[in-house]
Amino acid sequence: MSLKEKITQDIKTAFKGKDSEKTGILRLLANAINQKEIEKRGRNEELTEEDVLAVLKTEAKKRKEAARQFQEGGRPELAEKEEKELVLIKEYLPEEMSEEKVRELADEAIKETGALSAKETGKVMAALMPKLKGAADGVLVGQIVREKLSGNNE
Repeated sequence: MSLKEKITQDIKTAFKGKDSEKTGILRLLANAINQKEIEKRGRNEELTEEDVLAVLKTEAKKRKEAARQFQEGGRPELAEKEEKELVLIKEYLPEEMSEEKVRELADEAIKETGALSAKETGKVMAALMPKLKGAADGVLVGQIVREKLSGNNE
């Protein structure tokens, strides 16, 4: 069963179980996926599982950022709502890789590319990101790579 099909099935289950909160969140996800599908159809492309994952990651990132902004703005009740949505979205995403494993893979990518300075961060990221297959936050990966490369200069 594809991720899109699983979400559709879970919407039906949540609806039958009268879980309006979960139904609403899942419908938002399904709508975002459908928007991506329409966009791809306009270019005569098929929606892939990677596209669905990208949509879910984008939605998760939106929730994380909104929760942070609500916390900073003194609206903890809205931040809590966003965090609940984030937890539900994360159920459909692959498990995130540990920071330790990302550092290990970053070291390998640096050796592979022969990068010596922070100027070569892009080259290392290009080699590293396909290995991570979306299992790690790109911002964290970038920070780790820059940290390791700037450490090589000292």
